[in-house]
Amino acid sequence: MIRGRVDKLTILKEIGDFIVYQILGMKWLNELIGNLIQWIFGETFANSTWGEIIQYFFYDFIKIGLLLCFLIFIISYIQSFFPPERTKKILSRYHGIGANALGALLGTVTPFCSCSSIPIFIGFSRAGLSTGVTFSFLISSPLVDLGALALLTSIFGYGVALTYVAVGLILAIIGGTIIEKTGLGKHIEPFVTEGIDIIIESQKLTFKDRLIYSKDQMLSTYKKVVLYIVIGVIIGAVIHNLIPEAWIVSALGSNNPLSVIYATIIGAPIYADIFGTIPVAEALYAKGAGLGTILAFMMSVTTLSLPSLIMLKKVVKWKLLIAFIGIVMIGIIIIGYAFNGLEYLFIN
Repeated sequence: MIRGRVDKLTILKEIGDFIVYQILGMKWLNELIGNLIQWIFGETFANSTWGEIIQYFFYDFIKIGLLLCFLIFIISYIQSFFPPERTKKILSRYHGIGANALGALLGTVTPFCSCSSIPIFIGFSRAGLSTGVTFSFLISSPLVDLGALALLTSIFGYGVALTYVAVGLILAIIGGTIIEKTGLGKHIEPFVTEGIDIIIESQKLTFKDRLIYSKDQMLSTYKKVVLYIVIGVIIGAVIHNLIPEAWIVSALGSNNPLSVIYATIIGAPIYADIFGTIPVAEALYAKGAGLGTILAFMMSVTTLSLPSLIMLKKVVKWKLLIAFIGIVMIGIIIIGYAFNGLEYLFIN
């Protein structure tokens, strides 16, 4: 009986590993590109630093692009059933932490960067939704999404990916709750709430219409983020192949007590989305950076980038902006240190 259970667990583990390494991680693609480089340029070049950089770049760029396009298509198809006016009606029925939780969850299937989330934030505010809901959405939208879940799984495994999503949602819920309960949410520019919220009844879409919509959203989103993916993959390739491991461990390793704070501060001015930061995170992890430090960097880049904060300043007053930055930054730092302290639970 025990042996039968062990066999089943072994089979399940093998299936899980196949999904992580071959479907999400696409290790077969890495081997294929390596073999092609060796076939075209020869074994000596393929094993050189430049050969490894080229292999790393094409592998990561193609892998992220394929996963991203597939996930955006699926997410967009789901979104086609929930136009903005319907979403507002659903959220308006709930109050308190439950509403904040729904706002945070909604952020997982909406725009992939905070800049594109702000117009939706304005729409929610004009619709009369609570500041807790709107800010939980604003924090969650760039920080946590299904694409991040899939890509993080391909690098770190299910444990880290699911935990990252969970703590990201918790941060969004707590952040929105604090802003609402302290009354900070009232410090929004008047034009945000005074504008007219036009409600347009959504037309009924056919299956073909939804497929066309999903395809258009996929292409549009990919065009917006492809530059950041390229930049991220280039930086990741340089870190992975040229920067000495000792440097990374010294500055960003778990043993450096300030590594999480460094990563949070360094990440804030950078403008990128989750898909541009993941290649950098992958390279830092391979070089020995602490897991919590890496996740803190990713969170900081996606939620506290300077262009995003400049856009946010146009719709909120200084008091609320500073509070938002402080709440998110403190939350990121706490999460980073927690992950560094418990890294042994996630990494074998």
